[in-house]
Amino acid sequence: MTVISKIRDAVESTPFIDTHEHLLEESQRISGELDARLLPCDDFAYLFQDYVAEDLIAAGMPVSDLRRFLQPGLKPNAKFHLVDRYWRSIRNTGYSFALRHTFRTLYGEDDLTQDSHLRISAKYREFVKPGFYSEIFRVANVEHCHVNSLQRTFFETSQPAMLRQDLSILGFCRCSAGDLNQIEAETGKRPGSLDEWLEIVDQYFEKYGPKAVAVKCQIAYSRSLDFSEVSKAKVAKIFPNQADLTGALHAVGPEDLKMLQDFMIRYCLNKAEEYNLPVKLHTGILAAANKMFLRRVRDNASDLCYLLQEFPGVRFILMHIGYPYQHEFIALAKHYSNAYLDMCWAWIIDPVASTQFLKQYLVAAPSNKIFTFGGDYVSAEPIVGHAHLARLGISNVVSQLINEGWLSEEEAPSLINRLMRGNALEIFPTH
Repeated sequence: MTVISKIRDAVESTPFIDTHEHLLEESQRISGELDARLLPCDDFAYLFQDYVAEDLIAAGMPVSDLRRFLQPGLKPNAKFHLVDRYWRSIRNTGYSFALRHTFRTLYGEDDLTQDSHLRISAKYREFVKPGFYSEIFRVANVEHCHVNSLQRTFFETSQPAMLRQDLSILGFCRCSAGDLNQIEAETGKRPGSLDEWLEIVDQYFEKYGPKAVAVKCQIAYSRSLDFSEVSKAKVAKIFPNQADLTGALHAVGPEDLKMLQDFMIRYCLNKAEEYNLPVKLHTGILAAANKMFLRRVRDNASDLCYLLQEFPGVRFILMHIGYPYQHEFIALAKHYSNAYLDMCWAWIIDPVASTQFLKQYLVAAPSNKIFTFGGDYVSAEPIVGHAHLARLGISNVVSQLINEGWLSEEEAPSLINRLMRGNALEIFPTH
């Protein structure tokens, strides 16, 4: 048996711990209860929402056609004709590669075509039934996953052993009108002062900190990661105006909002350290289309140096390898003892760059500070294809390192186990 064959067998047989998903509850998928943002339709088109839809837009699909494609009630044949032209242009991207493998593995169809789309549509509906999440995890060889719910600050899942939950601190730190409204909906409380807001945050940590696997914040979607130190007294004067959003005159300006957010992120980092929870931060490329300012993304790594230095007791999980500036993140993991990197989402963003990244990482930085898989999906089915793509990349990297003399064949099994599950078991709480 060749080295590559041995490595592939070892990688295929080792279960992943999936460190990042946004999955809905299985019960909602089974009921078909639609959600305009997270479950806009309940047919095969839904599997394109994460993230193939973004490549469709990049390929030229009009936004109006994509909306029609993702709306409920449109017949499968009409949906296929909306997407076919653009699908043929993107079928080899990482996003589409993962979805095609999902079609092949779950539905027995190699591709979305004129001949197959009706069968895929029927098989989609047949597959969604009680227990289908467990079946997906079995097929993808995933031991369990971490879920960052996009519906609640912390989701009390009915499947806690399989769907382990992050505590989202985004709303605490961003402090937008929508965030304050969501917290009020969850708690019945509307803070009128900074002390009342901090008390609510404390209560969330007290209730959910012992259940969470990490805290998660994706504030990089709306601002840079340069968090200055701000006094509580100064922020206490700002907060009431931000919380009272009954009129436009009460909204704070961008400088005051930044100070409020800077203070809150630091407060939450201290709470995470108190509860011994790793802190997952979004870095790198942004989801969606036609909205990203690359300069801000480029500065993520340098901005984070300040937090890494000022919070040495916090384990920062820097997500998505900082793509397309992944080399700078290798430098962070090499230099800072509290910097960990997560390859979630990265394999489908750019499979070749992710393969090169992992190879370079393993000869530059400690192998105990990287997590190699997270699907980053709201829909569960594409996990199957993404996991396959990640296994292919890991197999190729380990085989190349052996063939080039950077790694011995005897070291490979323990390294594979560490990369795919061991590091996650070591770093994240197992409640």
